[in-house]
Amino acid sequence: MSDDTSTLRSVHLVRTGPAEYRAENARGGVITFGDGDTIDFTPVELLLVALGGCNALTIEALTKRAEPNRFDISVEAHKVKIEDGGSRLEDIAVTIDISFDHDEDGQKMADRVPGAIEKSHQKLCTVSRTLEQANPVRVVQVRAAE
Repeated sequence: MSDDTSTLRSVHLVRTGPAEYRAENARGGVITFGDGDTIDFTPVELLLVALGGCNALTIEALTKRAEPNRFDISVEAHKVKIEDGGSRLEDIAVTIDISFDHDEDGQKMADRVPGAIEKSHQKLCTVSRTLEQANPVRVVQVRAAE
């Protein structure tokens, strides 16, 4: 683990009600989430958003010389019970639907898409790489009562 703050990524979560939270980033961005009883995203859905979003932004950066006509990404996974009584996601799939004009620039970028997808998933998308490596997560309790 690095002590270099330039590598640190963080968010702050605040409970706003029963099973409802607000997440804030250092730039002032805010998103709400909960347990799935409201329209808010669940934590699992946010993980899928992060995976799709990371790939989308990376692929877009690698094919930015032409504006796509269509760029849709779907992310699916099955939440399954495991032997210890918990659950996890399996069969995670990211489906990318991207198309460009049939002009010269569009065709060049369309030809780059397969390599951009591979490079995004295998090397550049931090979320994909983290999920693939299954890094340990450290959870620390600060206080139990005041």
